[in-house]
Amino acid sequence: MAEVAYRSKVRIERVKGPLRKAWLPVEKEPILFSTHGPVAVHYKAVPGTFEEHATTLDYVVAAAAG
Repeated sequence: MAEVAYRSKVRIERVKGPLRKAWLPVEKEPILFSTHGPVAVHYKAVPGTFEEHATTLDYVVAAAAG
């Protein structure tokens, strides 16, 4: 088996409810994840309770499409 070429070091902090901060390599500021639109409705989030941000699913889709 080949040696590992890269290991991503990421730290996630749950702020409150669906709101999370993620510290990603090279980024100077943490990235915020939360819910929005139909995802928030699915999880029964009360509108206006949390700031809307992209979901982790949004980032996965963007990465796969890249």
